[in-house]
Amino acid sequence: MIIPKANRLQNVQEYYFARKLAEVRALAAKGKQIINLGIGNPDQLPSAATVAALTNSAEAPQSHGYQSYNGIVSLREAIATWYGQAYSVALTEAEVLPLMGSKEGIAHISMAFLNPGDKVLVPNPGYPAYAAAARLAGAEPISYTLDEDNGWLPQEEELLQLVKEGNVKVMWINYPHMPTGTEATANMFEWLVAFARQHQILLINDNPYSLVLPNQSPLSLLSIAGAKECCLELNSLSKSHNMAGWRVGMVLGHPEYLSTILAVKSNMDSGMFLPVQQAAIEALQNDNEWHTARNEEYAKRKVLVHQLLDTLECQYRKHTVGMFVWGRVPDHIADVEAYLDDILYGAGVFITPGKIFGTQGERYLRVSLCVSAGQLEEAIKRIKQHTILTVSHELK
Repeated sequence: MIIPKANRLQNVQEYYFARKLAEVRALAAKGKQIINLGIGNPDQLPSAATVAALTNSAEAPQSHGYQSYNGIVSLREAIATWYGQAYSVALTEAEVLPLMGSKEGIAHISMAFLNPGDKVLVPNPGYPAYAAAARLAGAEPISYTLDEDNGWLPQEEELLQLVKEGNVKVMWINYPHMPTGTEATANMFEWLVAFARQHQILLINDNPYSLVLPNQSPLSLLSIAGAKECCLELNSLSKSHNMAGWRVGMVLGHPEYLSTILAVKSNMDSGMFLPVQQAAIEALQNDNEWHTARNEEYAKRKVLVHQLLDTLECQYRKHTVGMFVWGRVPDHIADVEAYLDDILYGAGVFITPGKIFGTQGERYLRVSLCVSAGQLEEAIKRIKQHTILTVSHELK
């Protein structure tokens, strides 16, 4: 390069999956048949009505021009209606800002509210994009600890200690939690809202997994009294409606917060493709039977993932939420990432190491439910064969 990269990239690495999936593709190019259990990329189809709405809209000549930066009114209204039905949260269309995937919302929110030197509370383990977006905005991510002993939930005593140092502007939570699959409780949300109001912190819940294998009625942070004063919520159709590649997300909250985010967003894109918006409206009409069928398929796969983790002698919780299963690797495995690389190269099965989600994930791995039952059965078979060969080799 004839010029150096920007200083803001000094502490921001390329996203783990961008690098690792390139490695997986290189193995496939050499003829290795890889079973990818690494990412949450839904393999089931959106509803037929959703696809039809996209096709019908795309055939209309007027569908191909620039669109409003904050989405068409009918999409905002459909999202508000959906939130009322799914989460019992009353929203007006002015409290809804559609996004091209919730991941862009993480970056836009960070750019809209953070200044260099500000601090951001991020979960450990947690989605790496929270810390990366903070760094890109010039802010400092500060990890708060989640672990099995505290049920993968934030602890008020630790958070109070972290805010004593001052200048905390934003706190990210992600419930149902990725990667552990932990559900929130209304009580936890209530004290977090009170904590955010007391310390003048913008609290944001990233909530794309709540309709996937829920154990209870889906819960929104915005259902808590007073939450709209100090909170935002991100959601997405990627996981819940099998529309990951469509890039349809949303940020929900008080219009003043949304207009601040829109000031960033409107300088970054030129509006969402109209057929995608109209298809999203149709997707939001999916009935309970459609969602139940999706979850029944994930439930069947989850049984097989548990068998796979049993084969690896991992510990796990059975009743988790979302499209991943989080497992603790046996203590005799010294280096989890090296262990999983051995499985990738020896058995042709890609599993995500927990360390990419933070230091609290060092002894864990994450398995996706986004592959067929047949592929999961094949993965179990391969891992068993690889284990036998490895033990046989070690005994020689």
